[in-house]
Amino acid sequence: MRAVLRLAVVVALLCVGIAVPQPVDAVAAGVGSLRLVVEPLAGMAGIDTILRAARRSVDLEIYELADPVVESILAADATRGVRVRVILDKAYVGNENAAAFAYLVAHHVAVRWAPARFHLDHEKAAVIDDATALVMTMNFTTRYYETTRDVVVIDTQPADVAAIEATFTGDWETVGALSPPTGEDLLWSPGSQGALVRLIDSARTSIELENEEMADTYVTDALATAARRGVKVVVVMTADPEWRPALNTLAAAGAEVRTYPDSPTALYIHAKIVVVDPERADGRAFVGSENFSVSSLSYNRELGIVTTRPVVVATLARLCLSDAATGSACR
Repeated sequence: MRAVLRLAVVVALLCVGIAVPQPVDAVAAGVGSLRLVVEPLAGMAGIDTILRAARRSVDLEIYELADPVVESILAADATRGVRVRVILDKAYVGNENAAAFAYLVAHHVAVRWAPARFHLDHEKAAVIDDATALVMTMNFTTRYYETTRDVVVIDTQPADVAAIEATFTGDWETVGALSPPTGEDLLWSPGSQGALVRLIDSARTSIELENEEMADTYVTDALATAARRGVKVVVVMTADPEWRPALNTLAAAGAEVRTYPDSPTALYIHAKIVVVDPERADGRAFVGSENFSVSSLSYNRELGIVTTRPVVVATLARLCLSDAATGSACR
């Protein structure tokens, strides 16, 4: 993940012979209540506008915050009377979050460190005016925006918004239940491993997947089993020696594994996506903060969404396949 201007990145990719991923719709309108934002294609302007338009409240629970624009928006919201509350992780990225924490305190924004009951708070979500939720794979971290693949779901389904808000309040008060409400289609951690494995196991024809980590044996085994029974499995990641044994297992089982180099000139795969059977009427997709690691699925605070909305499923499938087409085969 690099802090490089997008134009410079594209020029550098072309100069070193690394293909730039083909364009995918930056925003896909769902059936009114779900919209999908693809980064870095869309940029932050739309998200900033949503935060800036708050009238009553903004509740943000996020792993890492280091974006002066977002921080200034939250401060401006608070100044004009909006109730702004922010929860930041301290367990793993406390040093990285310290400057934002101090800035928010200095500008009279209510901010707290995440509850110690989680291994770490890796959630990336916001609720605005009890009406709109952002369910994200991305952090608000400026240096990563230009070269990082991420996805944001703009969710206005009332049950989802209420569930995310209730869980935020529990985390804010540090006494919330460990089994938060699922709304229409939310998937929370701790405890998301089983649901994600079942999603993979349910595939009949194809699975398209992007993730930053591949370190949970149950997920790896489920994907390998699916590939061996004839499901077309496409996995897209940034290369890392830590995940190589799992990727070798998947490739040996017949999965198509495509990787990008961990390089300043390459797209960094940070999105967490699973698309199952997008060519079928019952296609479904997961997108959220959960990495495929034991900690992420079993011990961290995480949030994702599983949807059957055709336009969202289709867009996520196109995104994964487009990224796969310009990645390199895992050998």
